[in-house]
Amino acid sequence: MASVKTVRADVSVDQVLETIDQDGAIILEGAMSGDLLARANTELGPFIAQGRTGRNEFGGYRTKRIGALIARSPACRQLALDPRINAICSEFLKPFCDGYQLHFTQAVSIGPDEQGQMLHRDRGVWGGYISRKIETQFSTIWAANDFNHANGATRVVPGSHKWPADRKPEPHEIASAEMSAGSVLVYTGSVIHGGGANETTSDRIGILLHYAPNWLRQEENQYLSCPPDIARTLSPELRALIGYTKGGYVLGFYSAPTGPDERGPELAPPERLFDEAPDPFEAAISAQDLVDRTS
Repeated sequence: MASVKTVRADVSVDQVLETIDQDGAIILEGAMSGDLLARANTELGPFIAQGRTGRNEFGGYRTKRIGALIARSPACRQLALDPRINAICSEFLKPFCDGYQLHFTQAVSIGPDEQGQMLHRDRGVWGGYISRKIETQFSTIWAANDFNHANGATRVVPGSHKWPADRKPEPHEIASAEMSAGSVLVYTGSVIHGGGANETTSDRIGILLHYAPNWLRQEENQYLSCPPDIARTLSPELRALIGYTKGGYVLGFYSAPTGPDERGPELAPPERLFDEAPDPFEAAISAQDLVDRTS
């Protein structure tokens, strides 16, 4: 029977990347402190309690999903900036981009009697238009409570990130990502996975924070989920992570709509919203770099 490799959270970045390259997934045990875990559950609990269950088989008829975690939960902001996760993410996505962004946030509560989710690859959100040579996503699921086979632990197919797109897994190739509360499942956007069936009487709660290259459109529209008036209260580092920065020389600028006799920012980087970038043409890469990469 297949299994997802579990290691201590303090293992080296190289060791984690080696396992991800081989299996497409790994579990970092005890990656979240007890205090942070408690705060995350306290902050997300009311939103989950008021959430609605899904309306289709993929979303889950007995599964609740809530987004906008950066706006709603200071604990999730801390998780999004976790130094170990970001160090691994940076190295993993580095061959495909100049930088990365927070692509998706969601708390998922799989309720009793929920069926297993359809197995899938997350890269499917961009359709089939991106070469399989490019990895589109670095994903994390933080266990807000214990994950086990009975309560719907995420199912993962180790090694499937290297399979042809049309290959389907056999039952013995599907693993349950069992882990204790406070641990985190790390996996690629190309590995086959899906939520498990919950055969218990309690909810299984996971915190999903996914990252992607900064040149791809985010699955969750962070500018609506976390608009400028909320983003203003965040650290510059977190603002940049959710997309309030340019992804290249001209990628992501804005101009303020004002009257003909008024003057507002033109072709400005998003940091101008927070008075952090006085030079409207400040860039992550130079114009010459842009020319060189497209010629």
